[in-house]
Amino acid sequence: MKILISNDDGFRAPGIEALYQALKDVADVEVVAPEHNNSAKSNALTLHTPLYVQRASNGFRYVNGTPADCVHIALTGLLNYRPDLVVSGINNGANMGDDTIYSGTVGAAMEGYLFGIPAIAFSQVQRDWLHLNVAADKARELVLQMSRQGMISTKPWLLNVNIPNLPLDQMGHLKLCRLGRRHAAEAVITQQSPRGETMYWIGAAGPAKDEAEGTDFYATAQGHIAMTPLKVDLTDHDHLSYWAQNMPKLSGQN
Repeated sequence: MKILISNDDGFRAPGIEALYQALKDVADVEVVAPEHNNSAKSNALTLHTPLYVQRASNGFRYVNGTPADCVHIALTGLLNYRPDLVVSGINNGANMGDDTIYSGTVGAAMEGYLFGIPAIAFSQVQRDWLHLNVAADKARELVLQMSRQGMISTKPWLLNVNIPNLPLDQMGHLKLCRLGRRHAAEAVITQQSPRGETMYWIGAAGPAKDEAEGTDFYATAQGHIAMTPLKVDLTDHDHLSYWAQNMPKLSGQN
């Protein structure tokens, strides 16, 4: 098995080092990650400035671009083979509910999925790296089980996995979940620069709005590992009939 690892926290992040150490003896593993933190970069690609690939002293390769850039470059020329699995993370903080739209961790995994490769995004729920070794072991365990069951050689799929920051003896089971929802983000933060200009900082994410049983928010709050299959199709299938009924009005036929 050949695995490509990336992330959005940067190639120096403890999460990607832990993930590499957990997987390096179960597969041929390559790391291609951003040079700097790229949180909330989603699926962004760099199109108007050149990208450079460097190799760190630990053997990781890093790119002066986004998480999606890293996976895209790896799959379209940097690697001389096609990996069996793309794994992103382990992220420093949750990627649940609406967060998945913005997440660079999910964006890196999704880039692999768009190239027809199974992909997993791993995140820890809290942002303090507490019990990171347990999260890495759980990531390894999931990858191994999928490999043993022949699930990695099947058609591509995209999974979002959030792991509570808990010791092993307190960690719950793997739960299949849907995404929850958040309230709107908190207000933008304004400050004055030394030159008297107004600076704006994006406010914190809103609290959970839909954290009902069955959601990723609910599962992780109960100490379980939340696994959510994702898709890329943004079509609002439920409302296609509504728009079909209104097409004559919109097209001037009525």
